[in-house]
Amino acid sequence: MTEEQENDATSAGGEYEREAVPAKAQKGHGAFWGMYAGEHTAGTEFLIGPLFLINWGVGGMTLILGLILGNLAAVLSWRYITAPIATRARFTLYHQLEKITGRSLVNIYNIANGVLFCFLAGSMITVSATAFGPFMKSVEEVNFTTSMPPNLTWCVLVVLIGVAMTFVAMKGYGLVARVGKIAAPWMFLIFLSSAFVILGKLDTTDVVAALTPAKDVVATKGFWAVFFFAWFCNAAMHVGMADLSVLRFAKNSNAGWASSSGMFLGHCVAWLCAALLLVYWGKQMGSNELAKSVSLGTMVNDAVGIPGLICVVIAGWTTANPTLYRAGLAFQGLFPSLGRVGATVLAGTLCIIAGLFPKFAMTLLDFVGIYGTILAPVGAILFVDFWLSKRCGFPGFWAEKTGSSFNVVAFTSWLLPVAVGAYFYKVQGVFPSYMTLPVWISAGLLYVILAKCFLKTSQS
Repeated sequence: MTEEQENDATSAGGEYEREAVPAKAQKGHGAFWGMYAGEHTAGTEFLIGPLFLINWGVGGMTLILGLILGNLAAVLSWRYITAPIATRARFTLYHQLEKITGRSLVNIYNIANGVLFCFLAGSMITVSATAFGPFMKSVEEVNFTTSMPPNLTWCVLVVLIGVAMTFVAMKGYGLVARVGKIAAPWMFLIFLSSAFVILGKLDTTDVVAALTPAKDVVATKGFWAVFFFAWFCNAAMHVGMADLSVLRFAKNSNAGWASSSGMFLGHCVAWLCAALLLVYWGKQMGSNELAKSVSLGTMVNDAVGIPGLICVVIAGWTTANPTLYRAGLAFQGLFPSLGRVGATVLAGTLCIIAGLFPKFAMTLLDFVGIYGTILAPVGAILFVDFWLSKRCGFPGFWAEKTGSSFNVVAFTSWLLPVAVGAYFYKVQGVFPSYMTLPVWISAGLLYVILAKCFLKTSQS
Protein backbone atom coordinates (compact mmCIF):
# COMPACT_ATOMS: atom_id res chain seq x y z
CA MET A 1 0.00 0.00 0.00
CA THR A 2 1.36 3.43 -0.93
CA GLU A 3 1.48 6.25 1.60
CA GLU A 4 -1.31 8.04 -0.30
CA GLN A 5 -3.51 4.94 -0.15
CA GLU A 6 -2.70 4.55 3.54
CA ASN A 7 -3.77 8.13 4.18
CA ASP A 8 -7.03 7.56 2.31
CA ALA A 9 -7.72 4.44 4.36
CA THR A 10 -7.07 6.09 7.69
CA SER A 11 -9.06 9.15 6.72
CA ALA A 12 -12.00 6.91 5.92
CA GLY A 13 -11.78 5.45 9.40
CA GLY A 14 -11.69 8.92 10.91
CA GLU A 15 -8.58 8.39 13.04
CA TYR A 16 -5.85 9.83 10.75
CA GLU A 17 -3.10 7.62 12.17
CA ARG A 18 -0.55 8.57 9.48
CA GLU A 19 -1.49 12.12 8.56
CA ALA A 20 -2.28 15.42 10.19
CA VAL A 21 -5.82 15.77 11.56
CA PRO A 22 -7.75 18.09 9.20
CA ALA A 23 -9.88 21.00 10.41
CA LYS A 24 -13.15 19.13 9.75
CA ALA A 25 -12.17 16.43 12.29
CA GLN A 26 -11.10 18.76 15.09
CA LYS A 27 -13.12 18.74 18.29
CA GLY A 28 -14.18 21.41 20.75
CA HIS A 29 -12.82 21.61 24.29
CA GLY A 30 -15.84 19.84 25.73
CA ALA A 31 -14.75 16.48 24.38
CA PHE A 32 -11.42 16.77 26.20
CA TRP A 33 -12.76 17.99 29.54
CA GLY A 34 -15.03 14.98 29.66
CA MET A 35 -12.37 12.54 28.52
CA TYR A 36 -9.78 13.69 31.04
CA ALA A 37 -12.31 13.78 33.88
CA GLY A 38 -13.50 10.29 33.00
CA GLU A 39 -10.04 8.85 32.45
CA HIS A 40 -8.54 10.19 35.67
CA THR A 41 -11.58 9.85 37.92
CA ALA A 42 -10.97 6.17 37.67
CA GLY A 43 -11.10 2.82 39.35
CA THR A 44 -7.43 3.03 40.23
CA GLU A 45 -8.15 6.15 42.30
CA PHE A 46 -9.88 3.82 44.78
CA LEU A 47 -6.52 2.04 45.14
CA ILE A 48 -4.05 4.90 45.05
CA GLY A 49 -5.67 6.93 47.83
CA PRO A 50 -5.39 4.11 50.39
CA LEU A 51 -1.89 3.16 49.18
CA PHE A 52 -0.53 6.55 50.27
CA LEU A 53 -1.46 5.61 53.82
CA ILE A 54 -0.66 1.89 53.67
CA ASN A 55 2.68 2.02 51.83
CA TRP A 56 4.02 5.46 52.77
CA GLY A 57 2.31 6.39 56.03
CA VAL A 58 1.78 9.90 54.65
CA GLY A 59 -1.41 11.88 55.20
CA GLY A 60 -2.89 15.09 56.58
CA MET A 61 -1.78 18.45 55.17
CA THR A 62 1.40 16.89 53.73
CA LEU A 63 -0.70 14.69 51.47
CA ILE A 64 -3.17 17.44 50.53
CA LEU A 65 -0.54 20.05 49.61
CA GLY A 66 1.57 17.53 47.72
CA LEU A 67 -1.42 16.53 45.62
CA ILE A 68 -2.54 20.09 44.88
CA LEU A 69 0.88 21.34 43.78
CA GLY A 70 1.90 18.15 41.99
CA ASN A 71 -1.31 18.06 39.97
CA LEU A 72 -0.90 21.74 39.10
CA ALA A 73 2.54 20.91 37.67
CA ALA A 74 0.97 18.08 35.64
CA VAL A 75 -1.70 20.39 34.17
CA LEU A 76 0.94 22.95 33.20
CA SER A 77 2.91 20.17 31.50
CA TRP A 78 -0.09 19.18 29.39
CA ARG A 79 -0.91 22.78 28.50
CA TYR A 80 2.56 24.14 27.73
CA ILE A 81 4.58 21.07 26.70
CA THR A 82 2.17 18.61 25.05
CA ALA A 83 -0.72 20.63 23.65
CA PRO A 84 1.30 23.21 21.63
CA ILE A 85 3.04 20.45 19.67
CA ALA A 86 -0.15 18.39 19.31
CA THR A 87 -2.13 21.28 17.79
CA ARG A 88 0.67 22.40 15.49
CA ALA A 89 1.88 19.09 14.04
CA ARG A 90 -1.41 17.17 14.53
CA PHE A 91 0.29 13.77 14.23
CA THR A 92 0.05 10.79 16.52
CA LEU A 93 3.07 10.35 18.74
CA TYR A 94 4.02 7.23 16.79
CA HIS A 95 3.91 8.80 13.33
CA GLN A 96 5.82 11.89 14.46
CA LEU A 97 8.37 9.74 16.24
CA GLU A 98 8.89 7.67 13.10
CA LYS A 99 9.88 10.84 11.24
CA ILE A 100 12.49 11.60 13.92
CA THR A 101 13.86 8.23 14.99
CA GLY A 102 13.19 5.95 12.03
CA ARG A 103 10.95 2.95 11.69
CA SER A 104 13.18 0.42 13.48
CA LEU A 105 13.57 2.53 16.62
CA VAL A 106 9.86 3.32 16.67
CA ASN A 107 9.22 -0.43 16.72
CA ILE A 108 11.29 -0.73 19.89
CA TYR A 109 9.43 2.19 21.45
CA ASN A 110 6.05 0.78 20.39
CA ILE A 111 6.80 -2.50 22.12
CA ALA A 112 7.73 -0.75 25.39
CA ASN A 113 4.90 1.76 25.14
CA GLY A 114 2.19 -0.69 24.17
CA VAL A 115 3.12 -3.31 26.78
CA LEU A 116 3.41 -0.78 29.63
CA PHE A 117 0.07 0.81 28.71
CA CYS A 118 -1.48 -2.66 28.65
CA PHE A 119 -0.28 -3.38 32.18
CA LEU A 120 -1.74 -0.05 33.30
CA ALA A 121 -5.09 -0.76 31.65
CA GLY A 122 -4.97 -4.27 33.11
CA SER A 123 -4.78 -2.78 36.60
CA MET A 124 -8.01 -0.92 35.87
CA ILE A 125 -9.72 -4.15 34.82
CA THR A 126 -8.59 -5.63 38.15
CA VAL A 127 -10.16 -2.74 40.04
CA SER A 128 -13.45 -3.05 38.14
CA ALA A 129 -13.59 -6.77 38.95
CA THR A 130 -13.28 -6.10 42.71
CA ALA A 131 -16.75 -4.52 42.62
CA PHE A 132 -18.45 -7.88 42.03
CA GLY A 133 -17.17 -9.59 45.17
CA PRO A 134 -19.77 -8.24 47.64
CA PHE A 135 -22.77 -9.60 45.70
CA MET A 136 -21.25 -12.54 43.78
CA LYS A 137 -20.21 -15.08 46.39
CA SER A 138 -18.50 -17.24 43.77
CA VAL A 139 -15.98 -14.43 43.16
CA GLU A 140 -13.24 -14.61 45.78
CA GLU A 141 -12.43 -11.04 46.79
CA VAL A 142 -8.96 -9.55 46.42
CA ASN A 143 -7.43 -7.14 48.90
CA PHE A 144 -4.32 -4.95 49.09
CA THR A 145 -2.09 -7.98 49.71
CA THR A 146 -3.38 -10.25 46.90
CA SER A 147 -0.91 -11.04 44.11
CA MET A 148 -2.31 -13.99 42.11
CA PRO A 149 -5.75 -14.75 40.60
CA PRO A 150 -7.91 -15.92 43.55
CA ASN A 151 -10.19 -18.36 41.65
CA LEU A 152 -11.63 -19.34 38.25
CA THR A 153 -14.74 -17.17 38.58
CA TRP A 154 -12.50 -14.15 39.09
CA CYS A 155 -10.63 -14.99 35.88
CA VAL A 156 -13.86 -15.32 33.86
CA LEU A 157 -15.08 -12.00 35.23
CA VAL A 158 -11.84 -10.23 34.31
CA VAL A 159 -12.04 -11.62 30.76
CA LEU A 160 -15.64 -10.41 30.30
CA ILE A 161 -14.83 -6.91 31.58
CA GLY A 162 -11.71 -6.75 29.40
CA VAL A 163 -13.64 -7.76 26.27
CA ALA A 164 -16.23 -5.02 26.88
CA MET A 165 -13.52 -2.39 27.39
CA THR A 166 -11.69 -3.50 24.25
CA PHE A 167 -14.89 -3.21 22.20
CA VAL A 168 -15.32 0.45 23.16
CA ALA A 169 -11.66 1.25 22.43
CA MET A 170 -12.01 -0.42 19.00
CA LYS A 171 -14.64 2.14 18.04
CA GLY A 172 -12.08 4.96 18.09
CA TYR A 173 -11.51 8.22 19.94
CA GLY A 174 -15.01 9.61 19.36
CA LEU A 175 -16.73 6.88 21.39
CA VAL A 176 -13.95 6.92 24.00
CA ALA A 177 -14.55 10.65 24.54
CA ARG A 178 -18.35 10.25 24.72
CA VAL A 179 -18.14 7.48 27.35
CA GLY A 180 -15.88 9.65 29.52
CA LYS A 181 -18.06 12.73 29.13
CA ILE A 182 -21.23 10.88 30.16
CA ALA A 183 -19.74 8.98 33.12
CA ALA A 184 -17.41 11.56 34.71
CA PRO A 185 -19.91 13.77 36.62
CA TRP A 186 -21.71 10.82 38.18
CA MET A 187 -18.50 9.05 39.19
CA PHE A 188 -17.16 12.15 40.89
CA LEU A 189 -20.36 12.45 42.92
CA ILE A 190 -19.93 8.85 44.10
CA PHE A 191 -16.41 9.63 45.33
CA LEU A 192 -17.72 12.69 47.20
CA SER A 193 -20.63 10.73 48.63
CA SER A 194 -18.32 8.04 49.98
CA ALA A 195 -16.22 10.73 51.68
CA PHE A 196 -19.25 12.34 53.32
CA VAL A 197 -20.50 8.95 54.54
CA ILE A 198 -17.10 8.06 56.02
CA LEU A 199 -16.71 11.45 57.70
CA GLY A 200 -20.15 10.89 59.23
CA LYS A 201 -19.10 7.47 60.51
CA LEU A 202 -15.93 8.99 61.93
CA ASP A 203 -18.06 11.75 63.50
CA THR A 204 -15.84 14.56 62.19
CA THR A 205 -15.76 17.26 59.53
CA ASP A 206 -12.01 17.80 59.83
CA VAL A 207 -10.60 16.11 56.72
CA VAL A 208 -7.01 17.01 57.57
CA ALA A 209 -7.24 15.46 61.02
CA ALA A 210 -9.02 12.37 59.68
CA LEU A 211 -6.25 11.78 57.13
CA THR A 212 -3.43 12.32 59.62
CA PRO A 213 -1.82 8.96 60.51
CA ALA A 214 -1.58 7.85 64.13
CA LYS A 215 1.49 9.07 66.04
CA ASP A 216 3.06 5.62 66.11
CA VAL A 217 2.98 5.32 62.28
CA VAL A 218 6.42 5.84 60.75
CA ALA A 219 6.19 7.74 57.45
CA THR A 220 8.50 6.32 54.78
CA LYS A 221 7.74 9.11 52.30
CA GLY A 222 6.83 12.81 52.62
CA PHE A 223 5.73 15.89 50.66
CA TRP A 224 8.19 15.54 47.78
CA ALA A 225 7.22 11.93 47.08
CA VAL A 226 3.56 12.94 46.89
CA PHE A 227 4.39 16.00 44.75
CA PHE A 228 6.50 14.14 42.20
CA PHE A 229 4.13 11.17 42.11
CA ALA A 230 1.17 13.47 41.39
CA TRP A 231 3.17 15.31 38.71
CA PHE A 232 4.65 12.30 36.97
CA CYS A 233 2.19 9.45 37.47
CA ASN A 234 1.06 10.35 33.93
CA ALA A 235 4.49 11.42 32.70
CA ALA A 236 4.26 9.18 29.63
CA MET A 237 1.14 11.06 28.58
CA HIS A 238 2.24 14.69 29.05
CA VAL A 239 6.04 15.15 29.00
CA GLY A 240 6.29 11.76 27.28
CA MET A 241 3.96 13.07 24.56
CA ALA A 242 1.61 10.06 24.34
CA ASP A 243 -1.32 12.49 24.47
CA LEU A 244 -0.29 13.96 21.14
CA SER A 245 -2.47 11.13 19.86
CA VAL A 246 -5.62 12.61 21.43
CA LEU A 247 -4.83 16.34 21.68
CA ARG A 248 -4.10 16.44 17.93
CA PHE A 249 -7.90 16.53 17.54
CA ALA A 250 -8.14 19.77 19.59
CA LYS A 251 -8.82 23.08 17.87
CA ASN A 252 -6.08 24.85 19.82
CA SER A 253 -3.60 24.27 22.62
CA ASN A 254 -5.95 25.63 25.31
CA ALA A 255 -7.45 22.14 25.28
CA GLY A 256 -4.46 21.23 27.45
CA TRP A 257 -6.25 22.94 30.35
CA ALA A 258 -8.86 20.19 30.11
CA SER A 259 -6.41 17.91 31.92
CA SER A 260 -7.22 19.88 35.09
CA SER A 261 -10.61 18.17 35.24
CA GLY A 262 -8.87 14.84 35.68
CA MET A 263 -6.02 16.06 37.84
CA PHE A 264 -7.97 17.99 40.45
CA LEU A 265 -11.20 15.99 40.48
CA GLY A 266 -9.59 12.59 40.07
CA HIS A 267 -5.99 12.81 41.22
CA CYS A 268 -6.69 15.14 44.10
CA VAL A 269 -10.26 15.00 45.42
CA ALA A 270 -10.93 11.37 44.45
CA TRP A 271 -7.62 10.15 45.93
CA LEU A 272 -8.40 11.93 49.19
CA CYS A 273 -11.94 10.53 49.26
CA ALA A 274 -10.61 7.02 48.66
CA ALA A 275 -7.98 7.45 51.37
CA LEU A 276 -10.79 8.13 53.85
CA LEU A 277 -12.19 4.64 53.15
CA LEU A 278 -8.99 3.12 54.50
CA VAL A 279 -8.94 5.53 57.46
CA TYR A 280 -12.37 4.29 58.53
CA TRP A 281 -11.46 0.62 58.23
CA GLY A 282 -8.18 1.29 59.98
CA LYS A 283 -10.19 2.66 62.93
CA GLN A 284 -12.48 -0.38 62.84
CA MET A 285 -9.66 -2.92 62.80
CA GLY A 286 -7.15 -1.13 64.99
CA SER A 287 -4.63 0.03 62.36
CA ASN A 288 -4.23 0.84 58.67
CA GLU A 289 -1.90 -2.16 58.39
CA LEU A 290 -4.68 -4.55 59.44
CA ALA A 291 -7.13 -2.81 57.09
CA LYS A 292 -5.03 -4.05 54.14
CA SER A 293 -6.87 -7.37 54.46
CA VAL A 294 -10.23 -5.75 53.59
CA SER A 295 -11.20 -5.85 49.91
CA LEU A 296 -11.80 -2.66 47.98
CA GLY A 297 -15.28 -3.84 47.03
CA THR A 298 -16.21 -4.31 50.70
CA MET A 299 -14.93 -0.82 51.57
CA VAL A 300 -16.93 0.87 48.81
CA ASN A 301 -20.05 -1.22 49.38
CA ASP A 302 -20.02 -0.39 53.08
CA ALA A 303 -19.79 3.34 52.32
CA VAL A 304 -22.21 3.90 49.42
CA GLY A 305 -23.65 0.49 48.50
CA ILE A 306 -24.56 -0.63 44.97
CA PRO A 307 -24.09 2.83 43.34
CA GLY A 308 -20.51 2.78 44.64
CA LEU A 309 -19.84 -0.68 43.24
CA ILE A 310 -21.23 0.38 39.87
CA CYS A 311 -18.92 3.39 40.06
CA VAL A 312 -15.91 1.11 40.61
CA VAL A 313 -16.80 -0.82 37.44
CA ILE A 314 -17.47 2.27 35.31
CA ALA A 315 -14.45 4.13 36.70
CA GLY A 316 -12.14 1.31 35.66
CA TRP A 317 -13.87 1.25 32.27
CA THR A 318 -13.47 4.96 31.49
CA THR A 319 -9.75 4.87 32.30
CA ALA A 320 -8.97 1.66 30.47
CA ASN A 321 -10.71 2.84 27.29
CA PRO A 322 -8.34 5.72 26.35
CA THR A 323 -5.36 3.73 27.66
CA LEU A 324 -6.32 0.83 25.40
CA TYR A 325 -6.79 3.28 22.53
CA ARG A 326 -3.21 4.53 23.00
CA ALA A 327 -1.85 1.00 23.30
CA GLY A 328 -3.70 0.02 20.13
CA LEU A 329 -2.08 2.89 18.25
CA ALA A 330 1.32 1.74 19.53
CA PHE A 331 0.78 -1.81 18.28
CA GLN A 332 -0.58 -0.53 14.98
CA GLY A 333 2.70 1.27 14.50
CA LEU A 334 4.48 -2.03 15.18
CA PHE A 335 2.16 -4.14 12.99
CA PRO A 336 0.62 -1.84 10.34
CA SER A 337 -1.09 -4.75 8.58
CA LEU A 338 -3.29 -5.35 11.63
CA GLY A 339 -5.07 -2.03 11.26
CA ARG A 340 -6.28 -0.07 14.27
CA VAL A 341 -9.04 -2.53 15.19
CA GLY A 342 -6.75 -5.56 15.09
CA ALA A 343 -4.07 -3.73 17.04
CA THR A 344 -6.63 -2.73 19.69
CA VAL A 345 -7.73 -6.36 20.01
CA LEU A 346 -4.09 -7.35 20.57
CA ALA A 347 -3.75 -4.64 23.21
CA GLY A 348 -6.98 -5.74 24.86
CA THR A 349 -5.76 -9.33 25.07
CA LEU A 350 -2.58 -8.27 26.86
CA CYS A 351 -4.61 -6.04 29.19
CA ILE A 352 -6.85 -8.94 30.15
CA ILE A 353 -3.83 -11.13 30.93
CA ALA A 354 -2.36 -8.38 33.13
CA GLY A 355 -5.73 -7.80 34.79
CA LEU A 356 -5.82 -11.41 35.98
CA PHE A 357 -2.93 -10.67 38.38
CA PRO A 358 -3.86 -8.21 41.18
CA LYS A 359 -0.15 -7.69 41.95
CA PHE A 360 0.13 -5.10 39.18
CA ALA A 361 -2.72 -3.03 40.60
CA MET A 362 -1.48 -3.22 44.18
CA THR A 363 2.00 -1.89 43.28
CA LEU A 364 0.79 1.10 41.27
CA LEU A 365 2.77 3.70 43.24
CA ASP A 366 6.02 2.25 41.93
CA PHE A 367 4.76 0.98 38.58
CA VAL A 368 3.52 4.31 37.19
CA GLY A 369 6.84 5.92 38.14
CA ILE A 370 8.76 3.19 36.31
CA TYR A 371 6.71 3.36 33.13
CA GLY A 372 6.90 7.16 33.13
CA THR A 373 10.67 7.13 33.58
CA ILE A 374 11.07 4.63 30.71
CA LEU A 375 8.78 6.42 28.23
CA ALA A 376 9.08 10.12 29.12
CA PRO A 377 12.63 10.59 27.68
CA VAL A 378 11.28 9.90 24.20
CA GLY A 379 9.00 12.90 24.68
CA ALA A 380 12.04 15.03 25.50
CA ILE A 381 13.64 14.01 22.19
CA LEU A 382 10.46 14.90 20.33
CA PHE A 383 10.22 18.22 22.21
CA VAL A 384 13.80 19.13 21.31
CA ASP A 385 13.33 18.10 17.69
CA PHE A 386 10.19 20.21 17.31
CA TRP A 387 11.35 23.41 19.03
CA LEU A 388 15.16 23.44 18.96
CA SER A 389 16.39 21.61 15.86
CA LYS A 390 16.57 24.72 13.66
CA ARG A 391 18.00 26.89 16.43
CA CYS A 392 20.65 24.34 17.31
CA GLY A 393 21.59 23.56 13.72
CA PHE A 394 20.57 19.92 13.28
CA PRO A 395 17.79 18.55 11.05
CA GLY A 396 14.27 18.20 12.40
CA PHE A 397 12.50 14.96 11.47
CA TRP A 398 16.02 13.52 11.26
CA ALA A 399 15.15 10.03 9.99
CA GLU A 400 12.75 11.29 7.34
CA LYS A 401 15.28 13.76 5.94
CA THR A 402 18.26 11.39 6.04
CA GLY A 403 16.40 8.25 5.00
CA SER A 404 17.56 6.44 8.12
CA SER A 405 15.48 3.67 9.68
CA PHE A 406 17.34 3.85 13.00
CA ASN A 407 18.41 7.15 14.55
CA VAL A 408 21.42 6.14 16.68
CA VAL A 409 21.55 9.58 18.30
CA ALA A 410 17.94 9.28 19.48
CA PHE A 411 18.43 5.72 20.72
CA THR A 412 21.53 6.66 22.72
CA SER A 413 19.81 9.75 24.16
CA TRP A 414 16.91 7.57 25.30
CA LEU A 415 18.86 4.55 26.53
CA LEU A 416 21.61 6.16 28.63
CA PRO A 417 19.39 8.23 31.00
CA VAL A 418 16.98 5.30 31.43
CA ALA A 419 19.88 2.95 32.21
CA VAL A 420 21.17 5.36 34.88
CA GLY A 421 17.64 5.65 36.29
CA ALA A 422 17.31 1.85 36.39
CA TYR A 423 20.56 1.65 38.36
CA PHE A 424 19.37 4.13 40.97
CA TYR A 425 16.02 2.34 41.27
CA LYS A 426 17.32 -1.22 41.51
CA VAL A 427 20.61 -0.65 43.36
CA GLN A 428 20.08 2.53 45.34
CA GLY A 429 16.34 2.11 45.95
CA VAL A 430 15.41 5.58 44.67
CA PHE A 431 11.67 6.16 44.28
CA PRO A 432 10.92 6.00 40.50
CA SER A 433 8.97 9.27 40.31
CA TYR A 434 12.01 11.17 41.61
CA MET A 435 13.93 10.15 38.49
CA THR A 436 11.46 11.13 35.77
CA LEU A 437 12.42 14.82 35.58
CA PRO A 438 16.23 14.40 35.54
CA VAL A 439 15.94 11.54 33.04
CA TRP A 440 13.67 13.67 30.79
CA ILE A 441 16.00 16.69 30.90
CA SER A 442 19.09 14.53 30.38
CA ALA A 443 17.58 12.86 27.30
CA GLY A 444 16.76 16.24 25.72
CA LEU A 445 20.21 17.67 26.41
CA LEU A 446 21.95 14.51 25.19
CA TYR A 447 19.99 14.61 21.94
CA VAL A 448 21.07 18.20 21.25
CA ILE A 449 24.72 17.52 22.10
CA LEU A 450 25.00 14.19 20.26
CA ALA A 451 23.10 15.46 17.22
CA LYS A 452 25.48 18.41 16.83
CA CYS A 453 28.52 16.16 17.37
CA PHE A 454 27.25 13.61 14.86
CA LEU A 455 26.57 16.32 12.32
CA LYS A 456 30.07 17.79 12.70
CA THR A 457 31.66 14.35 12.37
CA SER A 458 29.71 13.52 9.24
CA GLN A 459 30.58 16.85 7.62
CA SER A 460 34.32 16.63 8.36
